[in-house]
Amino acid sequence: MAKILPFKAVRPTRDKVSLVAARSYQSYTIEQREARLRDNPFSFLHIVNPGYKYDKEISGKDRYDLVRNRYLEFKEDSIFVHDEKPSYYIYKIVNRDQQVFNGIVAAASAEDYENDIIKKHEDTIEYRERIFKDYLKTVGFNAEPVLLTYPDNQVISNIIKETQKERAEFEFTTTYRDTHYLWKLETPSIIASIQKEFEQMPTIYIADGHHRSASSYLLYKEEKEQNPNHTGLESYNKFMTFLIPESELCIHEFNRLVKDLNGLSKEEFLIQLDTIFRIENRGVMLYKPSKKHHFSMYLDGEFYSLYLRKTLYNFKTALEALDAQILYNTILQPILGIEDLRNDDRINYINGKKDVINLKSAIDSGDFAVGFGMVPVDITEIKQISNEGLKMPPKSTFIEPKLRSGVTIYEF
Repeated sequence: MAKILPFKAVRPTRDKVSLVAARSYQSYTIEQREARLRDNPFSFLHIVNPGYKYDKEISGKDRYDLVRNRYLEFKEDSIFVHDEKPSYYIYKIVNRDQQVFNGIVAAASAEDYENDIIKKHEDTIEYRERIFKDYLKTVGFNAEPVLLTYPDNQVISNIIKETQKERAEFEFTTTYRDTHYLWKLETPSIIASIQKEFEQMPTIYIADGHHRSASSYLLYKEEKEQNPNHTGLESYNKFMTFLIPESELCIHEFNRLVKDLNGLSKEEFLIQLDTIFRIENRGVMLYKPSKKHHFSMYLDGEFYSLYLRKTLYNFKTALEALDAQILYNTILQPILGIEDLRNDDRINYINGKKDVINLKSAIDSGDFAVGFGMVPVDITEIKQISNEGLKMPPKSTFIEPKLRSGVTIYEF
């Protein structure tokens, strides 16, 4: 029984939302970030980068305190308003490729995370969890929802469609040419219907935001332990999410780039690969794989197709059958000597939404020696791995949609 609840969001005013909304801080180049901070006093980037005011990099607890101050200043200046009634927020994104995503911004239960009702498929890094937990505790809000997905549900779908017939509370287009819409849903009977549908779902799945959800869970544990009057109704018991049906998730692969051949010559490397894969030289024509267990490789100015030999199709778990895991087990670890996919600086990643020409250019520049491509994971694989209690390798999925920060804010 998944507990998905309405909450009282803090939101930008209608006239400011397009100016406030921002992508995640790390997604901007330094130049892009500087331009937005310089030219847009309403950008949410001013809250998360408070040192800009003093032309100084600030980190740790000092930064967290100043983030809190900037946030309160936005509220004092009436850039943000706090909704008076608990609501679900129907959210729609039409991206620049005309893909449409419809979902609900709502509060999920940290207890559901603890009890594995909210399923995970990626490992998290413990120190990052702790850092973000400390950040959340100091600033007192979360402005970037965790992306959850649920089985397609006709009742919820009908409610979303009916709500979207009304005028949207927000409608704005970003400079990236994505258009965002938000409707506030606060009718008690409709809220009850949505809650009931989610309560009938035994599990829901994290699509994106594993560190954010893990940090929110740590905050819940800490606050619960320190509160002798804990009731389960406190705001720290929940965290903000964006829930969309499985059919609307858009999953891309992450391709792998490796800086060297681990001391092997090109010929020695190909010979070692030949024991595991059927190899075909595709020449200079751009090539992407089209099936599971088929990979592309770009090496020394030429593309190759690598087909895992069928004698090796003896998978015992869903994880063993995952292409990212196969690549690690057969090439990256035993041949190229990459043990730690998170921290080894010899490997890098490029998301599959970008054209294969980006992978080729990275190799041709001389920064990397070889690149590998694969087909995207599908939602069935994600669920199987989650249900088996296993975790995918880092950078196995690049999942859309990506929400803007600062459009809805959850306060602790």
